[in-house]
Amino acid sequence: MANLLLHTCCGPCAAYTVEEWRSEGLEVAALWYNPNIHPKAEFIKRRDVMQGLARTLELPLDLREGQVSDYFRVVGRNRADRCAHCFSLRLEETARAAREGGFDAFSTTLLISPYQEQELLRGVAEEASREHKVRFLYRDLRPSYQRGRQLARQHGLYRQKYCGCIYSLQERLSSLPMRDEGTAIVARNVAPQ
Repeated sequence: MANLLLHTCCGPCAAYTVEEWRSEGLEVAALWYNPNIHPKAEFIKRRDVMQGLARTLELPLDLREGQVSDYFRVVGRNRADRCAHCFSLRLEETARAAREGGFDAFSTTLLISPYQEQELLRGVAEEASREHKVRFLYRDLRPSYQRGRQLARQHGLYRQKYCGCIYSLQERLSSLPMRDEGTAIVARNVAPQ
């Protein structure tokens, strides 16, 4: 049986992706390396959700915290190419870990997201594959995005509202309706009394 190291960006994306690769007979282990996630409270929430899902799925999980400074070091102020740099940062680490850990291949849960540029993601991953001499498994999992959302709900997973970086957070907040004083109106679930 071949073994796969799967970069995990979050629990909701991992729920289906792990199921998919396992259904093909692969032995899957996960790597959490996401120094792009901002602010720290969001990082902790997503990491903790991933840890809980890993326990539920009996999925070996390697946590590599990284620092947000690692993200800013590669992205800098270049917002236009931030996704390419961010993908590269995380998938380079995954490919390196796959090679060092003796895995047959690596992949990423980012492949299920309809919000990620698939060709850019694939190109960055294939470059990391060549550099670290470990196979990258590509599959466009976007058609299964809704199934992934169902699994996330079944597992009671926190589902974030933005990709993770400070720039995607700013974009998310700027798309929300604003109050007169300039703060975002965010709906809250309030239980009826």
